[in-house]
Amino acid sequence: MAKAVLRASLVATGLVWALLAQTVPAGDVKRYVVEGSRAAGLESCVEPTERMRREHMEFIKHQRIATVHEGIRGTKHRLSGCVECHISYDAERVPRPIDRRDQFCGACHAFAAVDLNCFDCHAAVPNVSGPAPEVGEAHPTAVVAPSVESRRELGGH
Repeated sequence: MAKAVLRASLVATGLVWALLAQTVPAGDVKRYVVEGSRAAGLESCVEPTERMRREHMEFIKHQRIATVHEGIRGTKHRLSGCVECHISYDAERVPRPIDRRDQFCGACHAFAAVDLNCFDCHAAVPNVSGPAPEVGEAHPTAVVAPSVESRRELGGH
């Protein structure tokens, strides 16, 4: 009986601790937008900031389905758009990989203890040609792959 009470109190304490750890006030959380990125000069992302923090993975998953299954590219929720806007550059104007622990995606995912595997396959820096943009600008020639026509436009095949 004493073991059961002790076990229940330990479980309850653990649950309360986990709940408190998850409810950090927004003002106490580090702002993960990295200075020197285009995003640093914007008020919000392609969606309101709080919505992006909670639902960005859903947007990315829906975009993945649209791209892979329907050939639809270039929408506002594309991963290359995230990289183009949130990438920062070093002093020599070389892009820093966005998945590094001190960069946008890497820092937030490290804080949340969430695996970041997007960049196992996708580029962590823009695929660019020409000079790097000035601070606060997107690279004008940043692309991930050439656009393809939607399967709908091709008759659904």
